[in-house]
Amino acid sequence: MLQVQGVFKSYATPQGPLAVLQGVDLHLEHGSSLALMGESGSGKSTLLHLMAGLDQVDRGTISIAGQRLDQMNEARLANWRRTDIGLVFQQFNLISSLKIDDNLAFQARLAGRFDPLWQAQLIERLGLGDLLKRYPEQLSGGQQQRVAVGRALASKPGLLLADEPTGNLDEATSDEVLQLLLDLLRDSATSLLMVTHSTRVAERLAHKVVLQNGRVADAGER
Repeated sequence: MLQVQGVFKSYATPQGPLAVLQGVDLHLEHGSSLALMGESGSGKSTLLHLMAGLDQVDRGTISIAGQRLDQMNEARLANWRRTDIGLVFQQFNLISSLKIDDNLAFQARLAGRFDPLWQAQLIERLGLGDLLKRYPEQLSGGQQQRVAVGRALASKPGLLLADEPTGNLDEATSDEVLQLLLDLLRDSATSLLMVTHSTRVAERLAHKVVLQNGRVADAGER
């Protein structure tokens, strides 16, 4: 599903180039899950943004489901993000002007993959049935993150990229949201790459990669 080979990324600063990634290699099989860990500044979020096609590598390649991101123009990348991947962030990023049922359907409708039966299943599994006519500001943090998970999975993407999706939640709510996410991933055959600082969260995923100083320092699986 995901192949990262020899990826380098630097950014210009007043003091000169800042090397963030310095030859990263990793892979993720179809239907599997991987925790991407590392200290602040190790390059985790930079790598996730590159894998989401939100930025470009300096050197190296990123391939997702056999498609190389560096060979796509901006229009193709935008369409690919709508149809092939799902994104979940720590800040939820729900659309404040839309009610919950429309937030849930938003990504799938953009992708032309809205499935009422799958939507109904997501609503039931995520426990959102009584919240559909509310707006995001009327929900708790845990409820908003469940909506964000449902929105990302509504189009049945091949790959879900999640950046600290439970980082703003208390431990009990974090465990609940993570369990729901993992259950839904099994049913949809979606692969998961999650940036997390939590060892406890990482232990729930099948594989782990640790970034240190822009390189893969450790990897493991359960």
